Amino acid sequence: MSVTVRTGQKAPVSGQYKPKGSKTEVTFVEGKRVPPTLSGATEFMLIDQTRHKGGSR
Repeated sequence: MSVTVRTGQKAPVSGQYKPKGSKTEVTFVEGKRVPPTLSGATEFMLIDQTRHKGGSR
């Protein structure tokens, strides 16, 4: 399952996201809004979901 999020939306899951057309990665926290970028609206794809120890968050 591919997870994507755009600038201004809330991140559906915590993890490392890669902006479309870029080589960098950024960390987003579940439930927090994706911040604006210098280039305007950007789409991000989840690369590596955060794993939580234990079972509770």
